[in-house]
Amino acid sequence: MREVAVVAFAQTAHTAHDTGASEPELILPVIEEVRARTGLRAFDFTCSGSCDYLAGAPFSFVSALDAVGAWPPISESHVEMDGAWALYEAWVRLQHGDVDTALVYGFGKSSLGDLRTLTTLQLDPYYLAPLGLDRLSMAGLQRAALGAPQEELDAVVRRSRTAGRANPHALDLPLDGDEPPVTDGAAAIVLAAGDRAGDLCENPARITGIAHRIEPHYPGVRELSRSPSAEDAARAAGVGKGPVEVAELHARFAHEEIILRRALDLPPETEINPSGGPLSADPVMATGLIRIGEAARRVMDGRARRAVGHAASGPCLQHNLVAVLEV
Repeated sequence: MREVAVVAFAQTAHTAHDTGASEPELILPVIEEVRARTGLRAFDFTCSGSCDYLAGAPFSFVSALDAVGAWPPISESHVEMDGAWALYEAWVRLQHGDVDTALVYGFGKSSLGDLRTLTTLQLDPYYLAPLGLDRLSMAGLQRAALGAPQEELDAVVRRSRTAGRANPHALDLPLDGDEPPVTDGAAAIVLAAGDRAGDLCENPARITGIAHRIEPHYPGVRELSRSPSAEDAARAAGVGKGPVEVAELHARFAHEEIILRRALDLPPETEINPSGGPLSADPVMATGLIRIGEAARRVMDGRARRAVGHAASGPCLQHNLVAVLEV
């Protein structure tokens, strides 16, 4: 396997309302920032993650390419998922050996519609959607199955939102409730393989393990109090092969953080979501990519020698991706 590393990361200052910026205008600043950090104007491969339902238009990711520049022609791909899965595709593409750099970005404008209605569209249209389930009611089922004390849940929210106040990219939110905020935003990461990583970054964050696993679609056949797919992904990525100083978890609700801490078998001394996590800023389709970027940033700036970035998709932590980053 080729050694692949994160060499640059950038994200927008996330907003809780529509600023009027188009998707290319939302993306362009983070693309320009990672270009400036690496000195690259073009990349061997480009992959993005987004959701057409957020924009309300089919193939909306095509117009977003205006922020990247598709002429002269580029090698480009897209996933209808969080940008973390675009990063996974780029990591696989770099393993082929014929390309050395990759640009990955994720973006979303949740403010354009009702997110609770939009996320319901991912449910089975015959048995689940007619029940009127949305992401909050699904989360409530999992929270009840876990049965965590309210004091523990409140502590998660308090810590996350306090940390978020120190993050210039996050929102300054009140401590009431544990629902993730509706947030617009984008993020970009540059990956480099082999010796190119050291050429582009003084302290690249090497991806020493990455894996994703998924569980059945129907919540009725899953044990909601735990996340077997996160456990399997963590095992495959090698989380337990060394100490984890920082873990950025894609926990959109307080109970999800508790489940993920157990699934990844993180010790008490591991710092969880020092950026504030999704409870401080949740730009859908970029939130998972930001978790990997925030974990990588702490490796690149010397604050951690080994960190974990995690991304989730689907209701009740159905699909989980785990990446281990090291100096």
